[in-house]
Amino acid sequence: MIFNMMKKNKTNMPLFPPENSPRGRAKLGDLFHKSEPNILLTADQQHETHTGSHHRHSNVSPTISPNSSPVNYFMSPVHNTSPFSNSPWNFSLAGDGPVPKTGLIGSLTREEGHVYSLASSGDLLYTGSDSRNIRVWKNLSEFSGFKSSSGLVKAIVVSGEKIFTGHQDGKIRVWKYSGPKKAYKRVGSLPTTRDVIASSMNPGNYVEVRPHRKVPWIKHYDVVSCMSLDEEHGLLYSGSWDKTFKVWRLSDSKCMESVNAHDDAVNSVMAGFDGFVFTGSADGSMKVWRRELVGKETKHMMVYMLLNQDPAVTSVAVNVTDAVVYAGSSDGLVNFWERRKHTLGHGGVIRGHKQAVLCLAAAGRLLFSGSADKSVCVWRREAGGFHSCLSVLTGHDGPIKCLAVHEKQDGDDDDGGGDDKEWVVYSGSLDKSVKLWVVGEAVK
Repeated sequence: MIFNMMKKNKTNMPLFPPENSPRGRAKLGDLFHKSEPNILLTADQQHETHTGSHHRHSNVSPTISPNSSPVNYFMSPVHNTSPFSNSPWNFSLAGDGPVPKTGLIGSLTREEGHVYSLASSGDLLYTGSDSRNIRVWKNLSEFSGFKSSSGLVKAIVVSGEKIFTGHQDGKIRVWKYSGPKKAYKRVGSLPTTRDVIASSMNPGNYVEVRPHRKVPWIKHYDVVSCMSLDEEHGLLYSGSWDKTFKVWRLSDSKCMESVNAHDDAVNSVMAGFDGFVFTGSADGSMKVWRRELVGKETKHMMVYMLLNQDPAVTSVAVNVTDAVVYAGSSDGLVNFWERRKHTLGHGGVIRGHKQAVLCLAAAGRLLFSGSADKSVCVWRREAGGFHSCLSVLTGHDGPIKCLAVHEKQDGDDDDGGGDDKEWVVYSGSLDKSVKLWVVGEAVK
């Protein structure tokens, strides 16, 4: 049997740039509102544009590890039976052989279209693409699936029995598993129809989104690009190309707040440690927000601006245990910050990619960075905050758009401490495929 996975995301002072600081961002904004396959600006091109030089220096020299090549792996026979007729997906194994510490297990490949979003929960994997279908996989066989009426799937998060999907049409849809016969059923949307109608009755609830067009503030009017859960407080955060992030209360599906967060598309939103919420945008900024009591209401207030640069911030990840936050950019760099007393201090820059870092995932001591250069770099956080490159996962033929990570669980594992942890990594790409890897923290 295939293995099961556990059940269960330069200064010490904040930088506040002058409000009138000139920033040439129009081109980046246009870039992120076009199709993702065009996000292929290299780090060398970015650097040459701003400095006139194409030389880059790195504090690590990642090379492709022999262990990062596709390797053999034992698996149970894959059943081609699908709950969908004429399934556009095909599965292929990397081969047969012993369990690797780091390597490719197999691939799920679509006949056409791109893979935009992934989420894993227990032994289930959810995949979203431009087909409006959400496929559900169990042991890499098609387990179930569900289809929205419109809007390709840009983001997926799982909270208990509910699955939230963010779409290109600006809607957030809510699904629930209803058993073997009915499988997954749509149980609502955010905002609810009742709330939309109630909000529409009051002219004061409308905001102008463009000349001669107003919409209720509780609705996203552009692509829902990212979502993140704050399970402790029962909140869901959604970020959009409409430049806002919204706060939803899970208990009653109410939109609690809409924050005008950035000057361009919000590419990433992440709930983190110390009550912080981190947002990264195509406007080149990364901001930190925290819920504060303002009068009788609770609102999210900006407390830090960690980045204010020309390259777009394309992805954000948080290591909650060590209180570290990472930001990937369109120039191929990953900046990170660490908790230091009463502030967040800049820890350094991780250099390993030559093109945009489109997705990040943190797990244990590891950071995974997926890039438009078609590779996934595996970094380990060492003592003192230094990040060493353990391996480079190669095999995709297109930009890596999304990542999902779960800790591997084996019946004969030891206590799982130290460098013995192994992780299951899913990488979704614009090459129409999802690849499954296993990665060990102790790989050299």
